[in-house]
Amino acid sequence: MTRTGQATPSVTVADVKAAGELLRGISRVTPLEGARWLAREVGGPVLLKCENLQRAGSFKIRGAYTRISRLSEQERARGVVAASAGNHAQGVALAASMLGTSATVFMPVGAPLPKLTATRAYGATVEQSGQTVDEALIAATEFAERTGAVLIHPFDHPDVVAGQGTVGLEILEQEPAVRTVVVCTGGGGLLAGVAVAVKGLRPQVRVVGVQAEGAAAYPPSLTAGHPVALHGMSTSADGIAVGRPGDVPYRIVADLVDEIRTVSEEDLARSQLLCLERAKMVVEPAGAAALAAVVADPTAFEAPVAVVLSGGNVDPLLMLRVIRHGLAAAGRYAALRLAIADRPGSLARLLGELAAADANVVEVEHARIDPRLSVDEVEVEVQVETRGREHLSEVLGRLRACGYDPRTE
Repeated sequence: MTRTGQATPSVTVADVKAAGELLRGISRVTPLEGARWLAREVGGPVLLKCENLQRAGSFKIRGAYTRISRLSEQERARGVVAASAGNHAQGVALAASMLGTSATVFMPVGAPLPKLTATRAYGATVEQSGQTVDEALIAATEFAERTGAVLIHPFDHPDVVAGQGTVGLEILEQEPAVRTVVVCTGGGGLLAGVAVAVKGLRPQVRVVGVQAEGAAAYPPSLTAGHPVALHGMSTSADGIAVGRPGDVPYRIVADLVDEIRTVSEEDLARSQLLCLERAKMVVEPAGAAALAAVVADPTAFEAPVAVVLSGGNVDPLLMLRVIRHGLAAAGRYAALRLAIADRPGSLARLLGELAAADANVVEVEHARIDPRLSVDEVEVEVQVETRGREHLSEVLGRLRACGYDPRTE
């Protein structure tokens, strides 16, 4: 049931196919690229559905265009309004410009600058409100009530779900032998749409949704039997940081999706790094969530596996932090803290031991004021590059054998 007490509108395969016809020549048929570097761990082919290469940088144009194109002339004349952390914003802005209607988009305070800039470049008026997408959505709803603009919800509408479901149609067409489809999940619009398409045409194919641990509203909602709001969220994956599942996608997910998994921040960072290094793909944290689940537990997915890379709109500054975080998660970068004697030659000796262990020193910092230190000691933080977890363990073992007590951060 919806919050209005009416039956949840259903979305059918016919609806998704109709959206596919509507989007012909509008959205791109994105490639389904093989990931041979992951196939051995999974035990069969792994295919990446590259929605990071979609127009406006994510799958969102599919649902936004489908929804806006079906408005009446009178509705379009009033303009549209949306709330988004960035991807839906760009999808709505682009779709509105293509369909000749004005768009106002509410984005959270602190939304990445590249997403703000791109949304404005597509012709939308951008307002910043609240700290989360849910708070921005409240402001967008109030704007719609005040001005008569039509709210284009990021996931909670049948037309949006149908439009996003065209990703599933393309996967089935591009790889008829697919056995598992893995999809990142926030409010659930993409997951629900893909599930409708895949289960409606190939019910034996397994559909798995993936959420960030710090913003996973679906597990408690499915347990409760209805959408449940989270009290707080914390994740780098702002694109799927949604505090409450949508009523429309929730029922579809509950009925059709086989499993919901969660991934850690380390999983997300490691998968973004893999996308860069192995797939040569720029993917945002939310866009890497589905891949993160496969990388974290590769034997849990029957091959061939199709993994949706949902978006590539990432702030370069965030990408810098993610790369370092991903390297640390893979054991290839570490910050070591240890106390050494505060006298000439002590630092040189430490650096000599690191060089002998073939660890590359990136940065060194000193701290002399710490209650844990004696008056003749100094704490040193040494940031090092290593070749992986095994090599890092060797480096730490060598330091301990030399009398040091390194702590990793």
